[in-house]
Amino acid sequence: MINPSARPFAVERDNLSLAWGDVFLRLLSSGVKEIAPLSISITGFSNDGAPTENDEIRKRLDSLLEQKGVTIDTETVAFTIFPQEYWELANKSRGEFFSLYRESFTRIQDWSPKHNKRGSYFQRLVDYQGNDEGHNQLEWILEEYARSPTQRVSQFQATTFNPLLDHSRTAQLEFPCLQHVSFVPMQDGTLAMNAFYATQQIFRKGYGNYLGLCRLGAFMAAEMGLKLGRVFINVGVAKMDVRKTDPEIEQFAEFVKQALSAADEGKKAA
Repeated sequence: MINPSARPFAVERDNLSLAWGDVFLRLLSSGVKEIAPLSISITGFSNDGAPTENDEIRKRLDSLLEQKGVTIDTETVAFTIFPQEYWELANKSRGEFFSLYRESFTRIQDWSPKHNKRGSYFQRLVDYQGNDEGHNQLEWILEEYARSPTQRVSQFQATTFNPLLDHSRTAQLEFPCLQHVSFVPMQDGTLAMNAFYATQQIFRKGYGNYLGLCRLGAFMAAEMGLKLGRVFINVGVAKMDVRKTDPEIEQFAEFVKQALSAADEGKKAA
């Protein structure tokens, strides 16, 4: 059950790290246990679609995750949504990329059965039913867009939630929290991507989630001949999954707060 004191919170930033930092600090605030719902809009991307980041925030977060015994870092979480490493291995050839990932997924599962036993987000997007025999939702969207870029936008959506597999009475499930993504071509030649989460663990997975989504958006934008303009993430319930009074968490939070303050002051001066 969610505490009735939970309130909505909205963030818009041109920097992924700072957007995550806003949410992190909000959940560390006195009296805040959950955010319901959470809305995040990320708008800062390079020409090739890479999200603008504060490298020191990410570096310190990964170090802190390791100190707290979390076995997955931001890069590992991002891989579940978009396997950047495989994209590079395929020399950015879409067909080879999809084939490489689908053929390799059983090995990915064996590498981390705890997190991949029932599938992964990217696997559901490119092999929905699994076993390298399922529907590739991303390829279908890209082919449809190429066939008719001006057709109804509602066609350009993909799901990761499969009720036949995911309706379960298990008390806690690692997957899937991300349920849905959609892609919206804009008249100015940019692509907006939307994502919906039922719940999200901000400390353990939030940053990696946002990084993976931005990489997925950049991939789709490039394959559609567009430029990534915005990634919008809506979370039904965002939760803080670490003890607020932990001294190391408090120290890290102070660094994040200073980074946010410096960025805001820089914008005022500009």
